[in-house]
Amino acid sequence: MENIQNEVFDAAVIGTGPAGISAAITLTVRNKKVLLLGSRSLSDKISKAHAVRNYPGLPEIAGNDFQKKMLEHLDVLGIPVTEDQITACYALGDTFSLTGRSSRTYTAKTVIIASGINFGKPFEGEEQFLGRGVSYCATCDAALYKNKTVAVVAQTEKEESEAAFLAENCAEVYYIPMYKKEDIHFESSKVKVIQDAVVSVSGGMKVQKLVLKNQELDVDGVFILRDSVKPSQLVPGIELDGNHIAVDRQCRTNLKGCFACGDITGAPYQYIKAAGEGNVAALSAVEYLK
Repeated sequence: MENIQNEVFDAAVIGTGPAGISAAITLTVRNKKVLLLGSRSLSDKISKAHAVRNYPGLPEIAGNDFQKKMLEHLDVLGIPVTEDQITACYALGDTFSLTGRSSRTYTAKTVIIASGINFGKPFEGEEQFLGRGVSYCATCDAALYKNKTVAVVAQTEKEESEAAFLAENCAEVYYIPMYKKEDIHFESSKVKVIQDAVVSVSGGMKVQKLVLKNQELDVDGVFILRDSVKPSQLVPGIELDGNHIAVDRQCRTNLKGCFACGDITGAPYQYIKAAGEGNVAALSAVEYLK
């Protein structure tokens, strides 16, 4: 892993859905050094799909079989998946610097954003207090809340490990799951599970409260952990079209060397459209690298 952080990649692909996988495949075929960031489980949308009917050559394929086929394609080409969620990406002249939830950093000459649209609508006060008590990365910012009280708003059960990690540093951790699971257990007594709906984040100069539907929590910080980060927060300065990243027909964004593809660029939200755009974005990145 240390070697990956010291390398400069031709392209970093953020996301392991059909768009990201397609981009990584095309870049590899074009002999580019690719960093594919995401999850080996790819996308929940794929694995939970009952059947995919409009993907050429794979009629009536079940979602989990479709997932296996894409993983097989990556393995055949020797494309590893670096399991990390990118929380920030900055343009630094001729390269981009990417920071993961793991607190690791990566460097690439181009970036292809294929992160999907799972970021959700921000809570009231979330964007206002970003950097002033609201964080999207427990691993990155846990040290700032040593012996303090924090809340974790989690979209999926995989974030339970993040809450457990925070409990090692914090005095108290409130865990608010946004997913359905009856029995959520933590070894640390510092973690308190609260089954309630988030309304807003409030405070003065910094976060002071997390307001829930049925109660208010006095906190020093709030960690909002989603599957992906809102584009404007992920890449400062990127131009949006509503909630999506604005691109041209070559999948180019307004930032030189930065491309986007798949659901993040807008409807239709189809696997075949995403894969096609992944190919286009990769070819555009190849052209840019010339």
